Amino acid sequence: MPASTRKSLRVAVLADSDTRWKWGSLTANRISPNESDILLDGYLLRGRATPTARQLEEVGVRADSLREVTAVEFLRAMDGEPYDVLVVALVGGGVQAILHGLAHVWEGRTKRPVVVTGYVGVVYEKLTDGLLLRHGADLVLANSRQDAERFRAVYEGVGADASSVTEVALPFLGGAAYEKHDPYTVVFAAQPSVPENRKDRTYLLNRLIQHARLHPDREVLLKLRSKPGEHTTHIEELPYQKLAQKTDLPANFRLVYGHMGEVLDRTDLLVTISSTAALESLHRRIPTVVLSDLGVREALGNHHFVGSGCLASWDQLDAGHEPAPDPAWVARQGVAADGRYETAFDEARARITGLLAAPGLLPLAPYYTPVTAPGYLPGILARHHLAPDGSPLPGAPAADKEPSPVRQIVRRAARGAYRHGVQRVAPVIRRMGEL
Repeated sequence: MPASTRKSLRVAVLADSDTRWKWGSLTANRISPNESDILLDGYLLRGRATPTARQLEEVGVRADSLREVTAVEFLRAMDGEPYDVLVVALVGGGVQAILHGLAHVWEGRTKRPVVVTGYVGVVYEKLTDGLLLRHGADLVLANSRQDAERFRAVYEGVGADASSVTEVALPFLGGAAYEKHDPYTVVFAAQPSVPENRKDRTYLLNRLIQHARLHPDREVLLKLRSKPGEHTTHIEELPYQKLAQKTDLPANFRLVYGHMGEVLDRTDLLVTISSTAALESLHRRIPTVVLSDLGVREALGNHHFVGSGCLASWDQLDAGHEPAPDPAWVARQGVAADGRYETAFDEARARITGLLAAPGLLPLAPYYTPVTAPGYLPGILARHHLAPDGSPLPGAPAADKEPSPVRQIVRRAARGAYRHGVQRVAPVIRRMGEL
């Protein structure tokens, strides 16, 4: 057999939740040059949302290696591993800390990995804050034409280099085009933190159950993001599973987990407040509703869908309404199912190919520095045990040895206590404060 002419590409993905691991690992595959064989190493940033084995399995992306790390441990690994591309899939503050840490680790080097970052879905809040915290990567990916325009406007508006902004699309779109099913299936895509309070979440659950009772010929599914005790990108204080425990559920109503793509394979109507699942559904041309029952508000994120043609209420759905999405709006979101999605990552691939072929790369240069943000940046870095210059603070965790059994037990207990506090204690304290 002739030797393969394909070049091996070593890629590292650093993620802090199941959703960001999904985005980061899929993005790594989408943006890698076509002629490359990818060797993918996954790093999971230790924290309250570190994904469980079940959550990783649900994403369906396989890595050649996978390990849990602190920020300092990751930076020490990057000091020695010869990666070609690094995808940083973290919350904004985490991205900024890693960029400064990498700048310190790679100081004086011209040969370094290409650093890529971006957002896992719809950007509907903290646009300026999140973008400036991501500035400094070689590529800042925008999931749509609309986002690319907004990202460049923010960077140029503060005098920062906007050349890193690169238009792509959400990496997890795809799947079979919509065909009607028997029985007709309605799916509500739940979100961990939208809405936040018990009253609104109970209302949504009751309306979903009511819809099932009004339409006994339909199958009605509540698609859940996580099981009790697990965390996702956002904290879920009031899981729908617990709210449904004391409710008499109709026979055609079920709670389901699993890969969103597999659930969409049997969906006839996708209903949500503002989940990215709506974009996955629209890409497949599945009838999609973004609920207006609780208002169209920035706090809910459904304001992002103004102009989409998808906003509707449960009263309208109960009466048989099916939305008609606006083609121009869908196209601007990078989810149009017209063939353009197949070329959505070409620009990113071309840029990465060019950077990999360059004799050397410039140092990472985030907009925030101890000079431009002396009252903000040090606190962000300190949360990850980094000094203002990106170096590890004294007492930062060592990377040259595995945690002792006692330390592992303490860590698991601490994480369990945190989750118990979020899901059980915090809501009680809030209710007491409302008395």
